[in-house]
Amino acid sequence: MGAFQVNVARLRKEVGARRHELRRGPADPDHALTPATSADSRLPEGAEAVCDVVLDSYPGGIMVTGTVSVPWTGVCRRCIAPVGGQLEVEVRERFSPDPDDEAYPIVDDELDLQVLVHDVVATELPLAPLCDVGCRGLCPQCGADRNVESCSCVAPRDPRWASLDALR
Repeated sequence: MGAFQVNVARLRKEVGARRHELRRGPADPDHALTPATSADSRLPEGAEAVCDVVLDSYPGGIMVTGTVSVPWTGVCRRCIAPVGGQLEVEVRERFSPDPDDEAYPIVDDELDLQVLVHDVVATELPLAPLCDVGCRGLCPQCGADRNVESCSCVAPRDPRWASLDALR
């Protein structure tokens, strides 16, 4: 049984029953997300995910509500500096034993929160992270980091607009 496997047999016997679960484990045990799920962010090797949820029994299944948190690292899209942080996402998902239901599956009175963690990480990793909202990036001419130093480079004129230069 994995770190995110939860037995819900007793919980499913009583509609309206509630139970808190705090599970920790490898965020990406199959290494499906490690190479790079999004353009410039990924999970650090050996990252641990924390799934802090409440399980509520309802007729036909279990409602899972809470948070999933996992660390991430990446590269700033403007200045290519290393960045990172803690991804913390609120979740509210259904689990059901009915294979025709569009919910996460309950198999043999077990639900697997690892699937939920995987989906959250895959969809919520920053696509284009920034080291700072005001990051000025790199100079396209000389490559200087404009957050650290200024340069005197002038942007080259675009030849497509050259005929308008006569109007200046």
